[in-house]
Amino acid sequence: MMSKQLMAALLLRMASYNGSDTRRIDHALKVYGYAQMIGGNEEMPAPVRANLLMAAVLHDIGIHNAEAKYHSAAGRYQEIEGPPVARAILEELGVPVEMAERVYFLVGHHHSYTQVDGPDFQALIEADFLVNIEEDGLSKESAASIGEKYFRTESGKALLSSLFGVSAE
Repeated sequence: MMSKQLMAALLLRMASYNGSDTRRIDHALKVYGYAQMIGGNEEMPAPVRANLLMAAVLHDIGIHNAEAKYHSAAGRYQEIEGPPVARAILEELGVPVEMAERVYFLVGHHHSYTQVDGPDFQALIEADFLVNIEEDGLSKESAASIGEKYFRTESGKALLSSLFGVSAE
Protein backbone atom coordinates (compact mmCIF):
# COMPACT_ATOMS: atom_id res chain seq x y z
CA MET A 1 0.00 0.00 0.00
CA MET A 2 1.16 3.51 -0.71
CA SER A 3 0.86 6.36 1.77
CA LYS A 4 -0.32 9.84 0.87
CA GLN A 5 3.03 11.15 2.09
CA LEU A 6 4.94 8.88 -0.28
CA MET A 7 2.80 9.95 -3.23
CA ALA A 8 3.21 13.61 -2.34
CA ALA A 9 6.98 13.15 -2.07
CA LEU A 10 7.07 11.33 -5.42
CA LEU A 11 5.10 14.09 -7.14
CA LEU A 12 7.41 16.72 -5.68
CA ARG A 13 10.49 14.73 -6.68
CA MET A 14 9.20 14.39 -10.25
CA ALA A 15 8.56 18.13 -10.43
CA SER A 16 11.98 18.90 -8.99
CA TYR A 17 13.65 16.54 -11.47
CA ASN A 18 11.92 18.29 -14.38
CA GLY A 19 12.84 21.73 -13.04
CA SER A 20 11.47 24.55 -15.14
CA ASP A 21 10.05 22.16 -17.76
CA THR A 22 6.46 22.84 -16.82
CA ARG A 23 5.19 21.11 -19.96
CA ARG A 24 6.59 17.77 -18.74
CA ILE A 25 5.37 18.37 -15.18
CA ASP A 26 1.87 19.24 -16.40
CA HIS A 27 1.83 16.17 -18.65
CA ALA A 28 2.79 13.87 -15.77
CA LEU A 29 0.18 15.42 -13.49
CA LYS A 30 -2.55 14.99 -16.11
CA VAL A 31 -1.60 11.36 -16.75
CA TYR A 32 -1.56 10.80 -12.97
CA GLY A 33 -5.07 12.30 -12.69
CA TYR A 34 -6.53 10.11 -15.42
CA ALA A 35 -4.73 7.07 -13.98
CA GLN A 36 -6.37 7.80 -10.62
CA MET A 37 -9.79 7.91 -12.28
CA ILE A 38 -9.28 4.75 -14.30
CA GLY A 39 -7.59 2.83 -11.48
CA GLY A 40 -10.26 3.83 -8.97
CA ASN A 41 -13.20 3.10 -11.22
CA GLU A 42 -11.81 -0.22 -12.40
CA GLU A 43 -11.54 -1.29 -8.74
CA MET A 44 -7.92 -2.38 -8.95
CA PRO A 45 -6.43 -3.93 -5.84
CA ALA A 46 -4.52 -1.34 -3.78
CA PRO A 47 -1.01 -2.60 -4.66
CA VAL A 48 -1.79 -2.67 -8.40
CA ARG A 49 -3.26 0.82 -8.21
CA ALA A 50 -0.22 2.06 -6.27
CA ASN A 51 2.07 0.77 -9.02
CA LEU A 52 -0.12 2.43 -11.65
CA LEU A 53 -0.02 5.79 -9.89
CA MET A 54 3.74 5.74 -9.34
CA ALA A 55 4.29 4.75 -12.97
CA ALA A 56 1.93 7.50 -14.14
CA VAL A 57 4.01 10.11 -12.31
CA LEU A 58 7.30 8.71 -13.63
CA HIS A 59 6.30 7.34 -17.06
CA ASP A 60 8.14 10.06 -19.05
CA ILE A 61 10.95 10.68 -16.55
CA GLY A 62 13.54 9.58 -19.12
CA ILE A 63 12.71 12.26 -21.68
CA HIS A 64 15.48 14.68 -20.70
CA ASN A 65 18.13 11.96 -20.85
CA ALA A 66 16.70 10.67 -24.15
CA GLU A 67 16.87 14.14 -25.66
CA ALA A 68 20.43 14.65 -24.43
CA LYS A 69 21.69 11.23 -25.48
CA TYR A 70 19.70 10.52 -28.66
CA HIS A 71 18.50 14.04 -29.58
CA SER A 72 14.99 12.61 -29.54
CA ALA A 73 12.09 12.18 -27.14
CA ALA A 74 10.84 9.13 -29.05
CA GLY A 75 9.08 6.50 -26.97
CA ARG A 76 11.75 3.84 -27.48
CA TYR A 77 14.39 6.17 -26.03
CA GLN A 78 12.17 7.10 -23.10
CA GLU A 79 11.78 3.40 -22.37
CA ILE A 80 15.57 3.00 -22.26
CA GLU A 81 16.37 6.10 -20.24
CA GLY A 82 13.38 6.17 -17.87
CA PRO A 83 13.91 3.13 -15.64
CA PRO A 84 17.34 4.18 -14.28
CA VAL A 85 15.97 7.61 -13.30
CA ALA A 86 12.85 6.02 -11.81
CA ARG A 87 15.07 3.60 -9.87
CA ALA A 88 17.10 6.43 -8.35
CA ILE A 89 13.98 8.33 -7.32
CA LEU A 90 12.12 5.33 -5.87
CA GLU A 91 15.19 4.11 -3.99
CA GLU A 92 15.68 7.62 -2.57
CA LEU A 93 12.08 7.56 -1.36
CA GLY A 94 12.40 4.06 0.13
CA VAL A 95 9.79 2.38 -2.05
CA PRO A 96 9.78 -1.39 -1.41
CA VAL A 97 11.70 -3.34 -4.06
CA GLU A 98 8.74 -5.49 -5.13
CA MET A 99 6.65 -2.39 -5.87
CA ALA A 100 9.51 -0.51 -7.48
CA GLU A 101 10.35 -3.36 -9.86
CA ARG A 102 6.88 -3.21 -11.37
CA VAL A 103 7.12 0.57 -11.75
CA TYR A 104 10.47 0.23 -13.55
CA PHE A 105 8.87 -2.27 -15.91
CA LEU A 106 5.92 0.02 -16.64
CA VAL A 107 8.17 3.05 -17.20
CA GLY A 108 10.38 0.95 -19.46
CA HIS A 109 7.49 -0.37 -21.57
CA HIS A 110 4.80 2.33 -21.58
CA HIS A 111 5.12 2.78 -25.35
CA SER A 112 5.15 -0.99 -26.02
CA TYR A 113 1.43 -1.39 -26.51
CA THR A 114 1.56 -5.06 -27.48
CA GLN A 115 3.21 -6.03 -24.19
CA VAL A 116 0.34 -5.15 -21.84
CA ASP A 117 0.38 -7.72 -19.06
CA GLY A 118 -1.90 -6.31 -16.40
CA PRO A 119 -4.56 -3.76 -15.47
CA ASP A 120 -1.97 -1.23 -14.26
CA PHE A 121 -0.22 -1.31 -17.64
CA GLN A 122 -3.52 -1.01 -19.52
CA ALA A 123 -4.68 1.94 -17.41
CA LEU A 124 -1.30 3.68 -17.80
CA ILE A 125 -1.49 3.43 -21.59
CA GLU A 126 -5.04 4.75 -21.65
CA ALA A 127 -4.27 7.65 -19.29
CA ASP A 128 -1.23 8.63 -21.36
CA PHE A 129 -3.22 8.44 -24.60
CA LEU A 130 -5.99 10.63 -23.18
CA VAL A 131 -3.46 13.34 -22.40
CA ASN A 132 -1.54 12.92 -25.66
CA ILE A 133 -4.72 13.18 -27.75
CA GLU A 134 -5.51 16.51 -26.14
CA GLU A 135 -1.95 17.88 -26.05
CA ASP A 136 -1.25 16.90 -29.65
CA GLY A 137 -4.59 18.26 -30.87
CA LEU A 138 -5.44 15.01 -32.61
CA SER A 139 -8.51 14.78 -34.80
CA LYS A 140 -11.67 13.03 -33.73
CA GLU A 141 -10.85 10.31 -36.27
CA SER A 142 -7.39 9.77 -34.78
CA ALA A 143 -8.84 9.65 -31.27
CA ALA A 144 -11.41 7.07 -32.40
CA SER A 145 -8.71 4.96 -34.04
CA ILE A 146 -6.56 5.04 -30.89
CA GLY A 147 -9.58 4.12 -28.81
CA GLU A 148 -10.44 1.15 -31.00
CA LYS A 149 -6.86 -0.14 -31.03
CA TYR A 150 -5.77 0.43 -27.46
CA PHE A 151 -8.60 1.14 -25.01
CA ARG A 152 -9.93 -1.83 -23.04
CA THR A 153 -11.20 -0.49 -19.71
CA GLU A 154 -14.77 0.76 -19.35
CA SER A 155 -13.48 3.83 -17.50
CA GLY A 156 -10.96 4.69 -20.21
CA LYS A 157 -13.58 4.28 -22.91
CA ALA A 158 -16.01 6.51 -20.97
CA LEU A 159 -13.34 9.20 -20.62
CA LEU A 160 -12.47 8.96 -24.31
CA SER A 161 -16.14 9.39 -25.17
CA SER A 162 -16.79 12.31 -22.83
CA LEU A 163 -13.57 14.17 -23.64
CA PHE A 164 -13.44 13.68 -27.39
CA GLY A 165 -16.91 12.52 -28.39
CA VAL A 166 -15.72 9.22 -29.83
CA SER A 167 -16.47 5.58 -29.18
CA ALA A 168 -13.79 2.98 -28.48
CA GLU A 169 -15.83 0.04 -29.74
